Amino acid sequence: MKPRTLRDIEAAFRSSWSAETCDQVDVAHWSTTNPARGQCGATALTLNDLLGGELLVAEVLFLRGIRQGFHYWNLLSGGVEVDLTRGQFASIEVVQAPEVVVLPPGLPGRGSKQYLLLKDRVFAALAHAA
Repeated sequence: MKPRTLRDIEAAFRSSWSAETCDQVDVAHWSTTNPARGQCGATALTLNDLLGGELLVAEVLFLRGIRQGFHYWNLLSGGVEVDLTRGQFASIEVVQAPEVVVLPPGLPGRGSKQYLLLKDRVFAALAHAA
């Protein structure tokens, strides 16, 4: 199999995102003009399946300090943070300092359907590109 670059992996994710892979809390705000919206949980889990490392989570606040939700991304070995969905946020949404999340075994309690669909699409896109 051809070695994958982070650029190849990011392209596979971007081509795989859709309303069907979006977190149900954000699906009303998902669009092709902001395809990363609501994709962070499924994306971070799938990237962890591909590259390992740790999962990071942080609160997202509106500028007035009202909680908007949570954001997930990855911390790879060697301390490299990879956040493929950071661009989803408007200027009034501020991502706070992250914490490491311990991944429980099995599927996530919420968003399992979206995660499994995204994972299938990304793995297929990477296999097709090889």
